[in-house]
Amino acid sequence: MSGVVTYEVVRRVAWLTIDRPEARNALSAEVRRLLTEGFERFAADEDAAVLVLTGTGDKAFCAGGDLREMADTALTVPPPDFVPQPGRTIELTKPVVAAVNGIAYGGGFLLAQQCDLVLAAEHARFAVSEAKVGRGAPWAAPLSWLVPPRVAMQLLVTGDPISAQRAREVGLVNEVHPAAELHDAAQALGERIAANAPLSVAAAKQTVRLMAADRFAEAYAAAEALWGPVYLSADAQEGPAAFRDKRTPVWTGR
Repeated sequence: MSGVVTYEVVRRVAWLTIDRPEARNALSAEVRRLLTEGFERFAADEDAAVLVLTGTGDKAFCAGGDLREMADTALTVPPPDFVPQPGRTIELTKPVVAAVNGIAYGGGFLLAQQCDLVLAAEHARFAVSEAKVGRGAPWAAPLSWLVPPRVAMQLLVTGDPISAQRAREVGLVNEVHPAAELHDAAQALGERIAANAPLSVAAAKQTVRLMAADRFAEAYAAAEALWGPVYLSADAQEGPAAFRDKRTPVWTGR
C-alpha cells in the first residue's frame, strides 16, 4: 500500500497509517478504501499478530469525514461500511490498537472507538462532532457501553472535545503518553500481545464483548433508524457546505 494510507509490519506488529496530514488525515473516499484494504490485509497477514492504527504528524489522528467531499457529493445516508469499522463491518480476530497522535473527531472518534485498545498522546483530543455539522452518529451506539452514559450524552449533544487525560479517566483510553513516546509505547504494547498464545488472545478479544454482542446489533439498527431523518435533513447538507464555504452554518431544524 502507498499514498494516503500505508501498511508495514515491524516485529509482528502491523502499522496502518493515515498519511494525509495536510487535511488532518480526514476520511476521503480514497482513505476509506485504503483503510478497508489495510484491515483486510492485516486479517490475512500471517506475519502480523497485532495492528496499530495511527495518523501521520502531531496534529491529527483523524479529523473525521472529509466535509468538503461530503458537500460536493451532497452525501445523505452513508452505509454502515462507509467508514470501515473493525468488529462491525470488518471481522478481525486479532487485536487492533489505536495510537491517537492528535485530534480524533467524528469519524476519527469512530475509528478509535472501534479499536480494542487505545493509546493517546498527551495533547490528543476526542469529540463526536456531528452535532456541530448537522450530521449523524449511529455508529456511536456502543458509546454508553464504553463510557458512563452521562459522559456519552455530553459528548453527543455538545460535540465538544475532551482531553486525552479525561478520556482515560472515563475509560475510553487505556494509556496516555508524551507525544514523542507514543509510537514506541504502541509498538511495545503490540509486541507484548504478539508474544502471547494467539488462540488465547483471539478468545480473550471475543470474551470481552460477549455480554454486549447481541445488544450491539440491536442498538446499531435502532440508532440507524433514529439518525436516518437527520442525514436526510437540509441541515445535514448545510453543515458540510458551511465548512466548505468557510462560513457559520444556518440551522433550520428541517
